[in-house]
Amino acid sequence: MTELELNKDKITDYIDKLAENLSAIKDDTGEYLLDFDGLIVDDKSWHVWNWPQGVGLYGLYSYYKFTKSESAKHILDEWYEQRLIEGAPPKNVNTMAPLLTMAFLYEEENRTEFKPYLEQWADWVMYDMPRTDENGLQHMTYGPENKNQLWADTLMMTVLPLAKIGLLLDRPEYVEEAKKQFLIHIKYLADKETGLWFHGWTFEGHHNFANALWGRGNCWATIAIPEIIEMLDLKSGDHLYDFLTTTLNRQVEALKKHQDESGLWSTLLNDSDSYLEASASAGFAFGILKGIRKRYISKDYLPVAEKAIQGIVDNINEEGAVEKVSVGTGMGDDLDFYRNIRVTTMPYGQSLAILALTEYLYTYV
Repeated sequence: MTELELNKDKITDYIDKLAENLSAIKDDTGEYLLDFDGLIVDDKSWHVWNWPQGVGLYGLYSYYKFTKSESAKHILDEWYEQRLIEGAPPKNVNTMAPLLTMAFLYEEENRTEFKPYLEQWADWVMYDMPRTDENGLQHMTYGPENKNQLWADTLMMTVLPLAKIGLLLDRPEYVEEAKKQFLIHIKYLADKETGLWFHGWTFEGHHNFANALWGRGNCWATIAIPEIIEMLDLKSGDHLYDFLTTTLNRQVEALKKHQDESGLWSTLLNDSDSYLEASASAGFAFGILKGIRKRYISKDYLPVAEKAIQGIVDNINEEGAVEKVSVGTGMGDDLDFYRNIRVTTMPYGQSLAILALTEYLYTYV
């Protein structure tokens, strides 16, 4: 498919196909179950309360908000109804992710059953979630405690929900905490030399592990920065606005240099010999498109985003799944760790593609 063959109806068809696939995913074989000392975590199925689903919910919500798609709304409502019946999982960085969409739905529909979750989960982040040196949010998940570690993922999965809940429930201290977390994560994860982001930082040894400029880790920053600026209604001239937009601009400038002709990016952004990876590319497309629409970055980057959109749709298969997606990726001690991560179809491929393609619909307005 060439760029000229894309139009609004075809983009909408792709989103519907992705949403249908996403809402039906189930790991029947157990191939992608994660075993953390007897604690089994399903990283693939849709009917699970975790980060892949949280990102997918936000994509579906964004699509519903733009188009009023009844099918997207049905998927959203069914997911939350079933999860609340089942009961909430243990709290961690990743299980916080579905609270973002929950907060928006509570705000718009006064879903009073959501309020206790919003109150208690945000309270946990503020007062009980483990912290690193300098009071960063430690990237604690189901697996290792990741003691004293900062990961880029945390901004998307936990900090954005905290900020939204703070605004919604009139907790200004939550909003200030979210601002602080963006600053400390940028301080330790944004690479001063390239403008790209390292996967993680540890205060235990004061280093960025393998110094990996990993694609999907980077895309969380590309998504989260435009989101927090819009969410907090920051304006040009505000110090935080200026700091965030210059950080985003440096990253996008570097992304432009490393984009493959296919429209995708390599899983290690500065290593063109590492495999092309579609989920990160979808995250980049979303962040660049939204950054342009909100005037956080120059419209000169539109060809980069459009090329990425083309690369994404070229990798949507007949089943509505996005191919060339790396499986869940922990912190690597060397670059070969990232080069050797398996590639398959995973729910966050569909989730991030829905987010990117929905943002692309704005170009037809």
